[in-house]
Amino acid sequence: MHSPHDTYVRVRGAREHNLKGVDVDIPRDVLAVFTGVSGSGKSSLAFGTIYAEAQRRYFESVAPYARRLIHQVGAPRVGGITGLPPAVSLQQHRSAPSSRSSVGTVTHLSNSLRMLFSRAGHYPPGAERLDSDAFSPNTAAGACPGCHGLGHVHRTTEELLVPDPSRSIRDGAIAAWPGAWQGKNLRDILDALGHDVDRPWRELPAGQREWILFTDEQPVVTVHPVRDADRIQRPYQGTYMSARRYVMKTFSDTKSQTLRAKAARFLISTPCPDCKGSRLRPEALAVTFGGRNIAELAALPLTDLAGQLDGTTETARVLTEDLTSRIAPVAELGLGYLSLDRATPTLSAGELQRLRLATQLRSGLFGVVYVLDEPSAGLHPADTEALLTVLARLRAAGNSVFVVEHHLEVVRGADWLVDVGPGAGEHGGRVLYSGPPAELAAVEESATAAYLFDESPGPARDVRGPRGWLKVGPVNRHNLRAVTAEFPLGVLTAVTGVSGSGKSTLIGEVTEDLAGVGRLVRVDQKPIGRTPRSNLATYTGLFDVVRKVFAATGEARSRGYGVGRFSFNVAGGGPSGGGRCETCQGEGFVSVELLFLPSTYAPCPDCGGARYNPETLQVTYRGRNIAQVLDLTVEAAAEFFADTPAVARSLGALLDVGLGYVRLGQPATELSGGEAQRIKLASELQRGRRGHTLYLLDEPTTGLHPADVEVLMDRLHGLVDAGHTVVVVEHDMTVVADADWVIDLGPGGGDRGGRIVAAGPPERVARAAGSATAPYLARIVA
Repeated sequence: MHSPHDTYVRVRGAREHNLKGVDVDIPRDVLAVFTGVSGSGKSSLAFGTIYAEAQRRYFESVAPYARRLIHQVGAPRVGGITGLPPAVSLQQHRSAPSSRSSVGTVTHLSNSLRMLFSRAGHYPPGAERLDSDAFSPNTAAGACPGCHGLGHVHRTTEELLVPDPSRSIRDGAIAAWPGAWQGKNLRDILDALGHDVDRPWRELPAGQREWILFTDEQPVVTVHPVRDADRIQRPYQGTYMSARRYVMKTFSDTKSQTLRAKAARFLISTPCPDCKGSRLRPEALAVTFGGRNIAELAALPLTDLAGQLDGTTETARVLTEDLTSRIAPVAELGLGYLSLDRATPTLSAGELQRLRLATQLRSGLFGVVYVLDEPSAGLHPADTEALLTVLARLRAAGNSVFVVEHHLEVVRGADWLVDVGPGAGEHGGRVLYSGPPAELAAVEESATAAYLFDESPGPARDVRGPRGWLKVGPVNRHNLRAVTAEFPLGVLTAVTGVSGSGKSTLIGEVTEDLAGVGRLVRVDQKPIGRTPRSNLATYTGLFDVVRKVFAATGEARSRGYGVGRFSFNVAGGGPSGGGRCETCQGEGFVSVELLFLPSTYAPCPDCGGARYNPETLQVTYRGRNIAQVLDLTVEAAAEFFADTPAVARSLGALLDVGLGYVRLGQPATELSGGEAQRIKLASELQRGRRGHTLYLLDEPTTGLHPADVEVLMDRLHGLVDAGHTVVVVEHDMTVVADADWVIDLGPGGGDRGGRIVAAGPPERVARAAGSATAPYLARIVA
């Protein structure tokens, strides 16, 4: 055994996912970067093994009840790890953030600002001092009663409820009402109340129309239904409910997504008339600091907020210094353009991870391992230098910083490199090198070495000329002020700029109805599914063909099993029913709720993750059952189904975007944003559409090793050569240099951005004055 003062984290026999019994020693108190092509196994080593083992030990120390859960969640597949301190993970997984979650709540800055207002705010004469809770829209003490602290209210109008006023009530004028019997019931009640249900709506008196749609009264009347020839209906007591009341009740109470969506069509969301969208009670808004109330300060970009915080009294000075010191690391990570009231769901995964990182800088922890997942995602090269400074500071405070990363500047800034590979999936899972970065140059097998030490530009490509132009704007949204952009058609355009400069906002304004475009395809990084039930095979439609193949086997036919039998979304029972495992309902996992901790998924105790019941698994095709086929990687499946054209085409498209290492049945919850985006791109590619398509991609290289970026760029250039238009929002300068046209936004983020600084071929933008992108692009195209 090694001494208790061992300065290394020593991993022995790691077999998680594709790791092939890996042994590796990584020094503590360093910035260690894990590199390798996508799917090589670096995340399995950093997160699936090292972090998972630290978490398991933490669970074990927490409470006896947690030990039962560890048994369910399963320990990582590793021989042993010594020298492992406690670990903190900052991953890019997006939990479902609520509409009440904001930049202020994630960074805890809101708490400090509320304390400042409570203790040092300027109160109106005679007003009672308020507790800090009274300044939070998320507490009963602070929330505006009119909108329950949400800042907006749902209301409806006559135009929404009655889209066609030439119809009569009997003819369905009130579109918001339910169909079938319930709708007929409401019409019969109005008839019984003496309203004319056969006159066109617009001819009814205004007072009647108002009452029918908006009354809160619920009169009860006796309804005598019109007799049908075939049955006699008895009179009954009917209760009236206005159209508004019905829509509001459905919207707030129904469990059915379909009914809720229908009700939403008749509602508009408007700022709350009581609090004007500030979400707070009037008493809280009457308190000011430096002449502004708390809602006004929370709406400022953080860098501006820091400039407003002057403490006059001793109490105020202590609190304002605390706030400014908390804002500093957020601004340092290039996020100073965000405001405290910005809702978390509107942030990118990269922004969210950097906010959590900034918060950790203030936590004062030492002696822990921070495990980070591509912290440079979504960062402009100008902001990457700041990121390295922050990581160095975490290390200087006495922590180990383990980072999974592809950005070469971050890799070059490491003290220690762990290179995993050489390939993806089956072809990876080995540690090729563990040591100081400079010596990686000698490792011939490494795909990273070639890019890390060779900075010479690739062969110049002929820049394509536009076939026409697409004018977008003027756009007035977020920080874009009357911006008009021209996108060239028939070429590859890169949209660049620092974080928060307005890139995503600008491409979000590109719509289908623009002249010169046959079809618009937006390929974003949103998950392809929220539960383990959705996966690559179901999303691409590949699974439909695979199920047909199984249903056509002799064994399936003799048992009377149809295609539905091989779906894990169809309930089991009987030969015609589905063949899923009923314990986990075909998910392969059961959700384990952990007190005080996020819930986690554990393999199903009955099917062991196979998703199907034993009878279904007895049917095989070429020696494999359906669960074993779902367990194949895209690459292995391409060989297995080489002679099934419909499957082979889908798999070919997935291979083309560098996803050969992903398993067909890999749950959507395990896929990164970059992988989800490439699955969507592959789904598009396999369709082979004719006509002119405009593809919009938001940072498609996220999560990709430089070797995989080359593969992806070949595909995108292929789309352009086939007559389509491709627009990418991108920070990777090798991609920008490889584009035909560049639109650079900036010069800064937030209020200091939102303008087009330069536009033209890469060579021209690389020489543009006042562009934050130009100096980094010039290193490659010069």
